[in-house]
Amino acid sequence: MNWPVLSVVVAAYILGSVPIGILVSRVWAGIDPRHAGSGNIGFTNVLRVAGTVPGLMTLLGDMGKGALAVLAARMVIGDTDLMWEPAVGLAAILGHIFPVFLGFKGGKGVATALGVILAIDPLLGGVLVLIWTLAAALWRTSSLAAIVAFAVFPLLVVLLEPEARWMLIFSMIVTALIEFRHKGNMRRLFAGNEPKFGRFHVG
Repeated sequence: MNWPVLSVVVAAYILGSVPIGILVSRVWAGIDPRHAGSGNIGFTNVLRVAGTVPGLMTLLGDMGKGALAVLAARMVIGDTDLMWEPAVGLAAILGHIFPVFLGFKGGKGVATALGVILAIDPLLGGVLVLIWTLAAALWRTSSLAAIVAFAVFPLLVVLLEPEARWMLIFSMIVTALIEFRHKGNMRRLFAGNEPKFGRFHVG
């Protein structure tokens, strides 16, 4: 068994489990996002219930822990076993979605996934972030932007990294996870009552 790889995967999961949104919201605004708004611990709900600064700190923190997991793996394992980078990144994303510190009830994984992808492949990650940003600006709905961006993620891998077999598998798993985590948002989108950015408290 490759113990260095296993240890990095476990560490990535633990790092992903750190609830940045809860920590930031409690320190900044004295609010637990699990008990306000949608109850989610990610960027969108923290933005809604705690304000702009905590929201942005949560976004950057969740992206940062995903990127840090991949970069740490690269330092420990090296860049010769690139198949392990998606595995480590997936562990961090699973940590955010199913955090050990919160009884395995976490966020939706979007920001952490973006951080992971940016660290693995900056071009691919940059295009994905651009799609998310443009979709969010167009529809002013974070969930729809995430659903659209990750729906095209596997296609982007095929177009930009056609030889990256492990990355394609990773993209399909991550897309399935994130779309599944947004099933409630999809229902609200179809019903026409999904909140937009303009309705959030940003004080």
